[in-house]
Amino acid sequence: MTTRPHPRALAHHTLRTPHVCVVTAGHLSTCPRMVKVADALFEAGYAVRVISASFVSWATELDADVRRTRNWSWTGIHYERESALMNYLVTGARYRVSNLATRLAPATCSLSLANCAYSRIHTELVRAILAEPADLIYAGTGTALGAAAEAAVRMGIPYALDLEDFHSAEQNGSPKANHRHELVEQIERNVLPGAVFVSAASDAISSAYARKYGIKPITVNNTFALRSAPVNLGPSAGDGLRLYWFSQTIGPRRGLEHAVEAIAIADIPAELHLRGNPLPGYIPSLEKLASSRKANLQVIHYPVTSPNLMTDVCNGYDVGLALEPGFSQNNLLALSNKLLTYIVGGLAVALTDTPGQRALIRDLGEAAIVCEPGDAQALATGLKRWAQDKKELAKAKLLAWQAARRRWHWEHPLEKGAVLGAVAQALNLKYANCNHC
Repeated sequence: MTTRPHPRALAHHTLRTPHVCVVTAGHLSTCPRMVKVADALFEAGYAVRVISASFVSWATELDADVRRTRNWSWTGIHYERESALMNYLVTGARYRVSNLATRLAPATCSLSLANCAYSRIHTELVRAILAEPADLIYAGTGTALGAAAEAAVRMGIPYALDLEDFHSAEQNGSPKANHRHELVEQIERNVLPGAVFVSAASDAISSAYARKYGIKPITVNNTFALRSAPVNLGPSAGDGLRLYWFSQTIGPRRGLEHAVEAIAIADIPAELHLRGNPLPGYIPSLEKLASSRKANLQVIHYPVTSPNLMTDVCNGYDVGLALEPGFSQNNLLALSNKLLTYIVGGLAVALTDTPGQRALIRDLGEAAIVCEPGDAQALATGLKRWAQDKKELAKAKLLAWQAARRRWHWEHPLEKGAVLGAVAQALNLKYANCNHC
């Protein structure tokens, strides 16, 4: 790849097919949001190139599964310690030096330095974007925002940004987290106003960005495609419940302790099925908590699987858990992607009443148990009701699935359609009558 500024890309009207570069600083398998965007644009007739990173071995293996089922082009930035040692060392050294420099003189920190201190692979992302012509850059994940803006300015083309999280309040108030929040605030302040459009992952996140920076994001929720295979809406047999939860990392501050406490209070038999990479000792700690509370609970663990299969593997359980505790402002504002996966898979849901999840709460009605973060008694009451009345549980599962079919799925005009419309408008295409749309 060349590090020279790329010549101004061809304007969209001089290209037979408009070219869109979709960028994430994460893995393909851990950023399904941008993969869905790439798929939608490719299916609509755009030429699509996706740029992503590769730095964790288990995710790299799953990335290959994602790519096997796609036809858009892909550029990977590898900095795994095991397979790309030189990149690992170079990017790590630059990242540490940049962070030190921004800590020593935060008031005089340049945007270039802030980008390198916030994103370990900022330089590599810019270089990868510049390597091929494009008409539009669309970047998601916080650590790709600055690279998209810089490359777009150098290429003389528009850029769009996706905000899956409220990046300046993702963590709690530790010194390290505060420093990262300061860095991303500087980046956002500089790059968000110049974006041709900005998308955000919930109404609450959109509103928070609007208040902070005076922009008007479009909301594109973390919805998923409806399943083509039949959905199992039958409840489990007997008095117990089969509960399901997934994430990349299984650990504290995700509401799992809340679920264990509730099962103990409800005094019902239950299975807690967890999918993801557990932090060392965490699952034994949950089992110890269950034992100390005398909960009739079995904890069952599964490894991370391909994002292509996430709605399939949640099908057949009773209740999906989205018990966000609100440990940070971002956690309060997020509409959980697991929650939107559960209902496509036909699960009833148990969720906390946070600002980010209220739009879905209003639509789910009897399909959901809603409680305040940490309110184990309210959760226990709902779980016990479903455990003892399987007809009510079956009704809840059906209502959840119907809500997904009615509104909360990727093919809905307010989700996939919103992305295609925004891209078409950015490229000055007539969306309704265009062969590419």
